[in-house]
Amino acid sequence: MADQFDVIEAGERGRRRWVGLVVVLALLLIPAVSLLTSRDPEPEPTRPTPEPIRSLTRLESAPNVLTVPAARKGGDEVLQVVFPHGVRAEVRYPAGLDLDEKGSRPFQSGWVDGRLRMFVAPYGGEAEITRGDEPIRNFAPNVTLWPRQAGSRFYGQVLLFAFGPWRLAVHDRGYGPGDALTFEQRLTLARSLKGAVTEHGYLVLSAGGDVRLAEPGDTEQGAPVGPQLWFGGGTREMVALVPTPDCRKKARMPQVIEGLRRSAEMVCRGDVLVAVAGSAEFRRQAIEGIRVTVR
Repeated sequence: MADQFDVIEAGERGRRRWVGLVVVLALLLIPAVSLLTSRDPEPEPTRPTPEPIRSLTRLESAPNVLTVPAARKGGDEVLQVVFPHGVRAEVRYPAGLDLDEKGSRPFQSGWVDGRLRMFVAPYGGEAEITRGDEPIRNFAPNVTLWPRQAGSRFYGQVLLFAFGPWRLAVHDRGYGPGDALTFEQRLTLARSLKGAVTEHGYLVLSAGGDVRLAEPGDTEQGAPVGPQLWFGGGTREMVALVPTPDCRKKARMPQVIEGLRRSAEMVCRGDVLVAVAGSAEFRRQAIEGIRVTVR
C-alpha cells in the first residue's frame, strides 16, 4: 500500500457528540472482575447466561481483550489481524509500541429502523456490564438484557451479546422517548446480529433483515462508525485502526480516541486510518512507524 499520508493533530477537545458518549462510556467503565471472581454461582435453568470466557488469550484486568503473539522482524513486530467485517490485514509497528501485549477489541455499529446502535466490546468484559446483578430477561441463548448501570447518567439498559469468548454491549442512550431500543428492536437485534470467531480469536460480525451494519467509511455526526480494531484502553495509550476508503480525504478522528481527552494524532496508511492517543513519544512512534497492509 502507498506510504503517502496526511497527519492531523488533535489536542484536547471539549466537543462532545452523542456518538462519542456511547463509546467513551464503554471504554471507561471500571471492571468489577474482583467482585465476580470471588463467586461461583450455579446456573439457573430458566435464565441461561453466556458461557464463561475460555478461548481468548487475556490480560488479567481485561478479559474481553484479545492478545495474539506478534512475529519479530528486525526492530519491528508484525501482527496478522481480522477486522469485524472479515477483512484481513498485516500490521507492522515498532516493537516498543507493544500492540500485541496491549491486545485488541472489535468495534462495529449498525442501523435498526434507521437509528444507529453501537456494538462495543467492554474492556472489562461481562463483569463490566453485569456488576454481579441478574439479567432482566433473555432474548436468545446468547443475548441478555441488563439493568441501567449505577452512575451511568445518560444511559439506560444494556443488551449484552455473547459470541464465543467475546462480549458485545449495546447501550440505550436514555435521553428521552425514542432513544431506547423497543422490545421489538431488541428482539430483531438478538435474531439478526451474528458473530463468528476466527481461528486466532478475532470476531467477525454479520447481520440481516432489519439490521444493516455500518461499512468502512460510514460516519454519524462526523464520526467514523464503521468496523474498527482498538488496541489498548482504559486511560492508557491507545491505537484505533479504522478502514476508511479514500482516507486522505475522509479521515475523521474516532470518538474513542477523542474521548480520552489526551493529545491525539491520526495518519492514513492507504485506506486505513491510524488514530493514536498517548504520550508524545508513543504518538511519534505510532504515527511514523505503523504500517497496515490489507490482504
